[in-house]
Amino acid sequence: MSLILTPLSGIPLVRRGDNLADFIVKALEENEIALDDNDILVLAQKIVSKSEGRTVNLAAVTPSQRAIDLARQTDKDARVVELILRESSEVLRTRPGTIIVEHRLGFVCANAGIDHSNVAPPLPEGDCEALRKEGPGVRAEEWVLLLPTEPDHSAEMIRKEIESQTGKQIGILIIDSHGRAWRNGTVGVAIGIAGLPGLQDLRGQPDLFGFSLRITQVGVADELGAAASLAMGQAAEGTPVVHVRGFPYPLREASLKELLRPKEQDLFR
Repeated sequence: MSLILTPLSGIPLVRRGDNLADFIVKALEENEIALDDNDILVLAQKIVSKSEGRTVNLAAVTPSQRAIDLARQTDKDARVVELILRESSEVLRTRPGTIIVEHRLGFVCANAGIDHSNVAPPLPEGDCEALRKEGPGVRAEEWVLLLPTEPDHSAEMIRKEIESQTGKQIGILIIDSHGRAWRNGTVGVAIGIAGLPGLQDLRGQPDLFGFSLRITQVGVADELGAAASLAMGQAAEGTPVVHVRGFPYPLREASLKELLRPKEQDLFR
């Protein structure tokens, strides 16, 4: 087996309303990659959120009393805390600088996935000159980015359009960087899935010595997300899409739901 991950150069800065499928197909051509059936494209959450207009100006956010109280406890901007509460179904843990929540999409993460890094105001035609002005609504530090509203749906729409343009059957994975309860550091994980398994059930298959596996279920979408995150980088690399060839499992219809552990089985709550 050979698994090949290729970050695509040439993806422009994404703004609200941009067609990501068009950007990706053009980048594939520029990188001289012809899609095959069963290839996978992994997208950073940021470009999906930006294209869907999930950028928020903090100046337009009025924090509730609950957000103000929680901001005092965690030493965070009350406006950001307000957005965290809006994006979450439950606050699980807090400490200065961090709020751990169950996101409305069902997974547990820090600060509801709201991000300041690599987020600029949604200016027309990427007008960077406006960033140097101090007028209201253009200061970069006043803007944050929320996760996509429905990442599975976003992945499916992008998949359908790329398949329509190329005639190839592919998978789409949208990933974000998440921490873990039992280890330091963030890793890339799946938050949106279309056309590839999230979980691969190996129970019943033989091991090297012929014994049947009893409990082995592999989070293959998260494994691929972590690998793609390495290829993308986390800073100023500017490669938010990775082409994958050689994924070792059959593609199939799936959703993020199969990766989410039920609350009654969650030993960390």
